[in-house]
Amino acid sequence: MGTTTPPRTLAEALRARGDESLAGLLRARPDLLNPVPNDITQLATRAGTRASVVRALEHLDRFALQTAEALAVAPDPAPYGTLLSLLTGDGLDDGEQRDDAGAAITAALPGALATLREQALVWGEDDRLRLVRTARELLAPSPQHPSPTGLGPTVAEATAGMSPGRLQEILAATGLSATHDPVSAVAALSSLFTDRTRMAELLDTAPVEALSVLDRLVWGPPYGEVTPNPTPPVKWLRDRGLLLPVSTRTVVLPREAALHLRAGRAHRVPEPVPPAVAAAAERDPQAVDRAAAGQAFTALATVEELLKLWNGGGPAILRAGGLSVRELKRTANALDVTEPIAAFWIELAYGAGLLASDGETDERYAPTPASDEWLDLPAEDRWTHLATAWLAATRTPGLVGGQDAKGRALSALGPELDRSAAPDVRRRVLALFAELPPGTAPDAETLLRRLRWERPLRGGPAASATGQGPAPTEGTDLRSRLALWTLNEAELLGITGRGALSAQARALLAEGEKAAAARLAPLLPEPLDHVLLQADLTAVAPGPLERPLADMLSVLADVESKGGATVYRFTPGSVRRALDAGQAATDLHAFVAAHSRTPVPQPLSYLIDDVARRHGHLRIGAAAAYVRCDDEAVLNEILADRRSTGLRLRRLAPTVLASQADPGSLLEALRDMGYAPAAESAEGDVLITRAGARRTPPRTPPVPVPEGPPVPDDTLLGAAVRAIRAGDTAATAVRKEPADAPSSNAPSGALPRTTPAETLATVQAAAMTGSTVWIGYVNADGAASQRVIAPVRVEGGFVTAYDHTADEVRTYPLHRITGVAELAEDGKG
Repeated sequence: MGTTTPPRTLAEALRARGDESLAGLLRARPDLLNPVPNDITQLATRAGTRASVVRALEHLDRFALQTAEALAVAPDPAPYGTLLSLLTGDGLDDGEQRDDAGAAITAALPGALATLREQALVWGEDDRLRLVRTARELLAPSPQHPSPTGLGPTVAEATAGMSPGRLQEILAATGLSATHDPVSAVAALSSLFTDRTRMAELLDTAPVEALSVLDRLVWGPPYGEVTPNPTPPVKWLRDRGLLLPVSTRTVVLPREAALHLRAGRAHRVPEPVPPAVAAAAERDPQAVDRAAAGQAFTALATVEELLKLWNGGGPAILRAGGLSVRELKRTANALDVTEPIAAFWIELAYGAGLLASDGETDERYAPTPASDEWLDLPAEDRWTHLATAWLAATRTPGLVGGQDAKGRALSALGPELDRSAAPDVRRRVLALFAELPPGTAPDAETLLRRLRWERPLRGGPAASATGQGPAPTEGTDLRSRLALWTLNEAELLGITGRGALSAQARALLAEGEKAAAARLAPLLPEPLDHVLLQADLTAVAPGPLERPLADMLSVLADVESKGGATVYRFTPGSVRRALDAGQAATDLHAFVAAHSRTPVPQPLSYLIDDVARRHGHLRIGAAAAYVRCDDEAVLNEILADRRSTGLRLRRLAPTVLASQADPGSLLEALRDMGYAPAAESAEGDVLITRAGARRTPPRTPPVPVPEGPPVPDDTLLGAAVRAIRAGDTAATAVRKEPADAPSSNAPSGALPRTTPAETLATVQAAAMTGSTVWIGYVNADGAASQRVIAPVRVEGGFVTAYDHTADEVRTYPLHRITGVAELAEDGKG
């Protein structure tokens, strides 16, 4: 095809593109690559399918979409000047003489049109711009699907079923001459409505009330209801064709009349320039980094506490999957946070691969083996692991507590929390943060407006472009909610500090995890190896503690309060817990003495000795269960206690009691009664209860649910373009018809059909002359294809040839070749 010949179809337009342009199309619309099209014609067909076009429209910004919407209501094809007029309104074409909005549209339109061309939504030269048919069907106005422009059907479309007599009445009422046929009548009426001077003269004679009716319809919706006996203003408009009947009770304002009333504009407010993200506050960048680092440390501490909380086996999994409301409340209380924030931390740990289902019969959540490796990492590396997992996760904690499409509650760790748009929204929000100067906190409303401008159809083109549902309102569409959740979650995680993006987050986005860890490390507090013991049986940790110290202290004492400093309280129960874990009284005395910067208070020493003296005095084992004690008085005291009635104790020997309760229940009951029993084995040894060691089998983190096909890399794009070009060469190659062959009615591009003898003779001749032939081939799976090959060798029932379609040398069995034809020289048959 000559370079000066304008394309007649989308396939011809794509065929005229260079390899870089085709690669750009496949990069922008990766769904076209699944599978790789056989040729350009198949690529064009696939690019025009409804699903693919809808996906492409969803990724347009507002002005590119408005450009497509304007083309949908323009003549097909439309020259560039007509499209510009629909966006700017009537006026001079010189951009310097337009107002600021018109100048901005004039400057932005070439870029928007280039985007539509690159994505194969628009094709043709500037004097014949065409919107692909499927996009026109989605965006053009119809009674079932009003146009986003608010325009109605054309005069020709609205009068399609009107009687010739009624058309002549309208012409007479508008002062036009009668015509001989409906086609010329419609053309005359359309010419009147598009003539600015004559249309203005007609409207000058209209009653004021009639102009008020037009004002209500001009910007859409263009449909209105009328009674069988309309009011005089409506009757005046209907008689002159300014309102045309759609049904017995509905009328519509024709598109040509509406454009006149709009001064030629397709949109009330064109938006050629993206809204700027305004600054809400200016802060000291160093203060922002410190605040973010402090919150990052809090995030690490919270996740660690969650892992400890579920260390011995977490809550049970619901039958439908996920965490029950009661367990979420319990976890929130333990973490001292609200339930939505607890859901965020749980989902974050799950997404990072630190929590998972244990897969047992009584299925529960528990830490994974990877959590132990994570705990051993430096604090800055632990934070980058969490932040990276959060950026890529499609699970959306903000949905917890809501309902799905069937009205069922959405639970934390449940199966319905994936939203494929979440990673894209998170990264885009943070990218907008990064565009502001360091220390600048953006205004949330302007940020949401920017996101809506960039993806106006993320509420779904079925809802907002095709009119099949209400357009999303401000802040209610999923993309806006994801953005608001991102702002909150980024602050919780320490990505932002005081509303501004931190330096470590900028490094994470631009340079990767190592750079972010290096930025964060100097800002995190150093772990301490000591606490401050006080006389009221408390210990104060003035900062983060080293892990061995923190782990031991969490067993020996209970956390009383958190904040800048953590307060631990020693109680008989906590000391008994340490003794149950295998510690002796001497070990506990040595531990508190070694890690206290203050002298060990006497009350704490007395508490440890007192609990240790009574610990293990009672021994509990399995009979169903028994209690053994060398002191008969203690057993008498237990039997006399009314609280032991439910245990159904009876004496087997002076120093042994038997119970029908299991050992665990008996152990807890006696502890609740104030005793310090110890469990013992069948051999009579004390059983040591260590802090939970329940772990799931090795688990991989949940895989994010992709929004669509992945964006192909350059290698795949290059190979795909070569394959499409080669397949197109085979599909469009002109074959030479034998001189003695009768004229064939076979369609162009059909697989050639020849006898086995003809096939063998032709490929042998091609191998001797070095020429290229066109073959039909059926592979072992029965799939038929056509290929252009240059035979090199023919022997043993096989032909070895350079396959132009695959761009490599291949060997084909002759019996699988359905036919062969020589290619015409210079493209002529």
